[in-house]
Amino acid sequence: MRAAVYRTYGPPDVIRVEEVPTPVPGEEDVLVRVYAATVSVTDGTARRGSPRFSRLFFGLRRPKWTVLGSEFAGVVEAVGPGVTRLRVGDEVVGITGPDFGAHAEYVRVHQDGALAPKPANLDFAEAVALIDGTALAFLRDRARLRPGQTLLVNGASGSVGSAAVQLGRHFGARVTGVCSTPHLDLVRELGADTVLDYTGEDFTRAGQTYDVVFDVAGTSSFGRCRRVLNPAGRYLSPVPSPGLLVQMPWTAAFGRKKAIIAFTGLRKAADKTRDLLLVRELAEAGTLRPVIADRYPLERITEAHRHLERGKYGNIIVTMTGTG
Repeated sequence: MRAAVYRTYGPPDVIRVEEVPTPVPGEEDVLVRVYAATVSVTDGTARRGSPRFSRLFFGLRRPKWTVLGSEFAGVVEAVGPGVTRLRVGDEVVGITGPDFGAHAEYVRVHQDGALAPKPANLDFAEAVALIDGTALAFLRDRARLRPGQTLLVNGASGSVGSAAVQLGRHFGARVTGVCSTPHLDLVRELGADTVLDYTGEDFTRAGQTYDVVFDVAGTSSFGRCRRVLNPAGRYLSPVPSPGLLVQMPWTAAFGRKKAIIAFTGLRKAADKTRDLLLVRELAEAGTLRPVIADRYPLERITEAHRHLERGKYGNIIVTMTGTG
């Protein structure tokens, strides 16, 4: 099979499309023919090996995993003899977890891994654009967002941010989205009650306060956002920094305003599957819509990574030849 392979850290050019052995499913494994996968911020971090402390996880001197990609959509190609959950021909979405492997024509996952039926109303690229569970895990589980609360999403047009705006509205919050000028209309269409253009306005000095600030972009900080948090407000970010890693335990013990970070990719497969099923339900009901920046065939995956380096709105998708 063909796969996007990298063996050293560096710029997008370190990735090459190569022929590699097709995985063979074990007793309880499922082999999925991948039709579409995301090229995510995590993929970019792993490919660069930067920030340097990330190599404690991805590999100190060279990458532990040579094929990136965590989120995929495709069709079950083969199953092991002990598989009971799925059948050949099933259309599925899934998340590989921390060991990657989805930027390839086939991926092997355990039947108890994070797998769920693809939303029937979406094609494979649209479906995979919705399955990153970061926004759901942060807003539902860490912020415990409730109807009537106020939510600000910094980075509201990105892959996680666009989902956060829609989920915030679904949970009954009043949502303020922060993005750049070209994406103001998009964020309004996604359901934000208020949209702020960060190129002309600093939301931390705009005079409004919020129950939850979700700093998806990681361009602000708990220190700067304290002034815009309500007395029991929560500052959330998926972007780790030394300061935030210190502030989280400190604010958990002292004070009412909390700084929170979570590594949602390390959640149990059962929790991810539960979220995939909820996303499917919301997508089929029209509550969640995918936001796609561009689609690249596998042979142009280097361009997809260059796109990621430039910054992006929505999701960058890689598709396999002859697939949706």
